[in-house]
Amino acid sequence: MKTKWTSANITSQAGRRVLITGANSGIGFEAALELARKGAELILPARTQAKAEDAGSRILQQVPQARFHPEILDLAEQASIHAFVNHVIERFPGQSLDLLINNAGVMALPKREITADGFERQFATNYLGPFALTGLLLPSIKAKIGSRVVTLSSGASHQGKIEFDNLQSERVYKPMFQAYAQSKLADLIFSQELQRRLTAVGSPIISMAAHPGYAVTNLQADHVGAGLTLLMAVMKPFLSQDAAHGALPTLFAAVAAETVPGGYYGPDGVGELKGHPTAVRLAKGAMDQAVAKRLWIESERLTNVKFGALSDVV
Repeated sequence: MKTKWTSANITSQAGRRVLITGANSGIGFEAALELARKGAELILPARTQAKAEDAGSRILQQVPQARFHPEILDLAEQASIHAFVNHVIERFPGQSLDLLINNAGVMALPKREITADGFERQFATNYLGPFALTGLLLPSIKAKIGSRVVTLSSGASHQGKIEFDNLQSERVYKPMFQAYAQSKLADLIFSQELQRRLTAVGSPIISMAAHPGYAVTNLQADHVGAGLTLLMAVMKPFLSQDAAHGALPTLFAAVAAETVPGGYYGPDGVGELKGHPTAVRLAKGAMDQAVAKRLWIESERLTNVKFGALSDVV
């Protein structure tokens, strides 16, 4: 019988520098905590300096020797992304990152919100922000075996559809199974297309995706409407898991030797809602290369971020 993968399987991460977004709460915090336990140096951005410093302080309480750098980053604002990346490059010049985990996100905002850049907030935070962040940081990721980009998707990606005439939900806005699902499908498509382009240019960096299943975090509590709140209350005792277990697919994608380039990992339980990390099925919409290429081009246009040689891959 195959042994279930847990955080105990994580080997030493000493000497590795990890940047993880949204590490001040939920599965992002739990992933950061486990990587700190294994000796990784952490860059911990949050929307405010206070939140970033608080996350670091909570990690220190459990890992007194932890090394971390609190930073400010709002993925919904392109100006904040550029300022953050400039600060990272200044502080850690050259190829200085071993692992980028695109974890931060928002979920099912009841009403359509528009960012300063004119983007729908879920699409901006969950997808365009990580896209731009990855593109700007790619030159900082070490071009060697072991370097990884992990992007968080969701089981909701199976309900998603990339609507090029409604990317910003300007025509139709439904909080969960349209706007949120589209943003998480876009994340999954991005992880696949990024790997295709990395492979095409012979880069040793690998791109993967993960989803946490149904992990009980403040991602749901902050914004979901009354109907989803009631549904989750009914499901929680039977189908959910805590944030620490929800972080396992992220950690598996980030460090496990069994992973493959372009892999997608989630819980092994019923409906992929809870359990231990395993390879899971891509949403059908994530396998259309024509859509992936078009979305990549549109994302570069919207963010004005290019990926160097990767942008020229056809």
